[in-house]
Amino acid sequence: MQSTMQDVPLTLGFLLRHGLANFGKSKVVTCTGEGTRETTFREVGEQAAQLANGLAGMGIRDGDRVATFQWNNAEHLVSYLAIPGMGAVLHTLNVRLFTEQLVYVANHAEDRVIIVDGSIVALLAKALPEMKTVEHVLVHGGDGAELQGMGPTISRYEDVVGSQPTTFDWRTDLDERSAAAMCYTSGTTGNPKGVVYSHRSVYLHSMAACMGSAFGVGEQDRVLPVVPMFHANAWGLAYAAWMAGADMIMPDRYLQAEYLCPLMTNERPTIVAGVPTVWSAVLRYAVENNVDVSFLRTVICGGSAVPLSLMKGFQEQLGVRVVQAWGMTETSPLAAIAHAPAGVTGEEEWTYRARTGRVFAGVECRIVDDAGAELPADGEAVGEFEVRGPWVTASYYQGDDPERFSDDGWLRTGDVGTLDDMGFMQITDRSKDVIKSGGEWISSVDLENTLMDAEGVLEAAVIAVPDDRWSERPLAAVVREAGSQITAEQLRDKLSAHLARWQLPERWTFIDEVPKTSVGKFDKKVLRKQYADGDLDVQELAPPPS
Repeated sequence: MQSTMQDVPLTLGFLLRHGLANFGKSKVVTCTGEGTRETTFREVGEQAAQLANGLAGMGIRDGDRVATFQWNNAEHLVSYLAIPGMGAVLHTLNVRLFTEQLVYVANHAEDRVIIVDGSIVALLAKALPEMKTVEHVLVHGGDGAELQGMGPTISRYEDVVGSQPTTFDWRTDLDERSAAAMCYTSGTTGNPKGVVYSHRSVYLHSMAACMGSAFGVGEQDRVLPVVPMFHANAWGLAYAAWMAGADMIMPDRYLQAEYLCPLMTNERPTIVAGVPTVWSAVLRYAVENNVDVSFLRTVICGGSAVPLSLMKGFQEQLGVRVVQAWGMTETSPLAAIAHAPAGVTGEEEWTYRARTGRVFAGVECRIVDDAGAELPADGEAVGEFEVRGPWVTASYYQGDDPERFSDDGWLRTGDVGTLDDMGFMQITDRSKDVIKSGGEWISSVDLENTLMDAEGVLEAAVIAVPDDRWSERPLAAVVREAGSQITAEQLRDKLSAHLARWQLPERWTFIDEVPKTSVGKFDKKVLRKQYADGDLDVQELAPPPS
């Protein structure tokens, strides 16, 4: 028996028209460094139509890839809407990739057009001569003189789109399973891999982000995505805000606390999102400068494990709730959110909020052993997480890395940990980062979170290093806060109150900064190389007293 429901494709053209028809007065505010500039959803829609008409005039058709090399600003939102809305494919280029990786992903995706912010033309100039399929570059806020003579036609964005019509017949007739956007993984191992999102997956993911059991985005909200728009589509927040009619506050390139705090004070966002390193800096700045952020309803934090000390710091010092969320480029990225179960309060609430997250509606999760056999969701068995769902990728673009997918179609995440009978995940390590000492597992995440909870510690990363007796042992790399003289012995004492004696690191190093990937995660492969090359000043402690 078939339903009687209308078969309306879930497309981004459908989403775009909804925002224009119902929330034309909602605002988009972009930081300029010295102040802000403001536009409305209606004006953004008109600019999107102009861009779509301009791209169509260049010969862009259904399925063609149009890349963006832009910061979080109103113009990038225009690209977000116009490109998939006209039937082309939005490819967000990561402005922090090495030149070789940038060239690789543009060629791999076969980008035909690149839209670039004038402030970062010099970065693109290093890669453009090797981008074999790029025919046009549109430079917003500059003339792109540095790019002339490199092959593609270089045009001022304003010249190409400024005279175009402000209406467009947005494509609502597309197959909802066709490509809408693509992102590449950050390439921490090997070349980045492409994930292609469908119109259907983006639409469903946007609806999910608006749910009360996620972030409850509504028209009354003002959303500030500090997470880059090239990082898993800004965690879906741009499309969710457009769907809900929530104002958007865009930080552009100004991602430091000294810019973010005044921006928040003036624009009063209710929902903000970014990685832990961003919010650690904001917390310090806000406390030191007595910044009132009581208007914040939710701080969404993800990208790496969120230290409990950071969540408690926001709650106790600023009165603001931090919500930990987990996902990957491959999961669009929303997959798990660490809201405590109903009725749980006090210290028990923190035990749930500190976990990786509770599996979210639309995603299924399981843990498996090394042979691929499913393990019990009892909170004790340790295995690799595998996920599936309507916004989880089933493959990488052009079939790259097929080993990442199980025989029955689940995505192998590469994350290791436990899953309990209420759906709470606890990641203890990446499979490549896990420490196996004398046949026993040591969680680098537990060590890092405990270290970063210590007074005088700014950041801490833990890696496995070879050991003649135990095969592997942990090395703790610690960044002290300014003025701190905390010692390895004091930190080991701190750890001993929470962890078993055999889990405590003997090897310690104090560094100026933990290396990070292009999306702000700890880059442990760099630390491992520094250790192997003898570039770290390592202190080895005697075994602690029994």
